[in-house]
Amino acid sequence: MKKQKRFFIFISLIYLSFSFTACNRAKPSEQPIKKKTAINTSKDSLKSSLSYLDTTDYNKRLLALSNNDTTGRWPVKTPYPLPGAILPNNRIIAFYGNLFSKRMGILGALPKEKMLQKLQEEVVQWQKADSTTTAIPALHYIAITAQGAPGKAGKHRMRMPFRQIDTILDWAKPIKALVFLDVQVGHSTVKEEVATLEQYLKLPNVHLGIDPEFSLKDGTIPGKKIGTFDASDINDAIDILAKIVRENKLPPKVLVVHRFTRGMVTNYKNIKTVPQVQIVMDMDGFGSKILKKSTYKDYIFKEPVQFTGFKLFYVNDNKGDNVMFTPQEVLQCRPKPIYIQYQ
Repeated sequence: MKKQKRFFIFISLIYLSFSFTACNRAKPSEQPIKKKTAINTSKDSLKSSLSYLDTTDYNKRLLALSNNDTTGRWPVKTPYPLPGAILPNNRIIAFYGNLFSKRMGILGALPKEKMLQKLQEEVVQWQKADSTTTAIPALHYIAITAQGAPGKAGKHRMRMPFRQIDTILDWAKPIKALVFLDVQVGHSTVKEEVATLEQYLKLPNVHLGIDPEFSLKDGTIPGKKIGTFDASDINDAIDILAKIVRENKLPPKVLVVHRFTRGMVTNYKNIKTVPQVQIVMDMDGFGSKILKKSTYKDYIFKEPVQFTGFKLFYVNDNKGDNVMFTPQEVLQCRPKPIYIQYQ
């Protein structure tokens, strides 16, 4: 199994090198094009969902997600979320990628209409697999990408133009999809990079993803090795989101944290849980079903935070003799993932 995991990480790094090359070719501006975005929190439409949380139903759903766990790890005891919380009543089905690269995920690999149709088809399949939980679509856009080159700021990260984020928001509207903005900090920090996205995070349908794989605190060039976040880095994102929720009277935000090695997240017990933010630890990485199950067990199941996610790769999970998990197979995991991401 150790040989498999080393191979898994090695292949992942090769994939990353392709991603960086493809993204660098696009050469968007180092700093985002400044544009005033109208902030419409649609508070009237949120009143009913903000007024009440059925704690009995919430507890039952958490217990169901634990999938008969007997270790005591799941469900995790955390504060109740504010009313209007997305999880666990819904299962988020997200397409991941970047519009400047076809190699970074399905979101940028297919034309808009074909991509949205495929996403909706996946949502239908997940709804069939678990009729007790509403499957909802999401577009998970890499808004800040790690880079092999230092860039003007010398931080090995590139902020995508705001017009690209606006495009994703427009694409999400007709299918009522959530939008996630993903951050790869490179040599920067979570606090500095997430702050640049606050005007979008004030929107009720926009949420956040952060990727420790591309946080290289020792100065290594992103893509040369796997990076790391400490609980304090993740807490910085939680603090920003909680503040936005409080100040704008919003329902809770969802924070997705990618992970496929132990070292990618340190001091997990110190990650704070608050009513304003719902945390998803997302099992990233591709490979055989045996390897992915092992990764999920070792780094997601054994180190519980709040909710869990599972990532599926259309290309890399189907290479050689490998076959991508079906929704029914993913739902056999303990606990059951409530966030599903396709790359």
